Amino acid sequence: MLHDPAFYVTAIIAVMIVGIAKGGLGSGVGIVGVPLMALTIAPARAAAIMLPILLTMDLFAMRAWWDRWDRENLRTMIPGGVLGTLIGWATFRMLSADALRLLVGALACGLSLAWFLRRTEPARKPPSLARGTFWSTLAGFTSFSIHAGGPPTQVYLLSQQLDKGRFQGTTVAFFFMLNWLKAPMFAWLGQLDFDNLATSLVLLPLAPLGIWIGRTLHDRVDERLFYRIIYASLLLIGAKLIYDAV
Repeated sequence: MLHDPAFYVTAIIAVMIVGIAKGGLGSGVGIVGVPLMALTIAPARAAAIMLPILLTMDLFAMRAWWDRWDRENLRTMIPGGVLGTLIGWATFRMLSADALRLLVGALACGLSLAWFLRRTEPARKPPSLARGTFWSTLAGFTSFSIHAGGPPTQVYLLSQQLDKGRFQGTTVAFFFMLNWLKAPMFAWLGQLDFDNLATSLVLLPLAPLGIWIGRTLHDRVDERLFYRIIYASLLLIGAKLIYDAV
């Protein structure tokens, strides 16, 4: 088990942000979890430690958002998500620690800059088999590699301008399926060893707490302010990871 105090500072913040996002404030900001933890440990190990915590969060989130999902979107997104997860599994060992830091950092910086530079909301688009498959496949790949499948999912679902509850329920159901699919694949890759699982267990009590806070704040918090803080932090974290990788 890890004993570095600096790791636990970043890990506690990361787990709470991810839990609050899954609980009701948009799972896209959950991308900050692995980059934040990767400031103190290797990205692959950060992803492995985070996975059991995500599985626990998914159980609580599914209970909180049961039957609020959009079935038409899920019928398109789940096959793409499975395909992307399989691609991530097949290519996982091809990426070095620095390559993963560069990937995480570039994605973090790109997404945060895109959020800050966006001036208008996109025009409403209906569900689409082609777009849904593309974005969900990308979500499956980035979700397997670094648990960062939220942003591609948001690109697809936000363009439909779903109501906040249906959007949250759909993302919760989609990532419930993806994360439980990833578990045996991470085990096969040797990522769920005793040390990583013991570290996950220490952080696990934060999972239901984060979900509860997110569900409670869903209709009460200024989401724009919340996103602004998260994406500003994400930009700084991404820049630091790129610097370390280069």
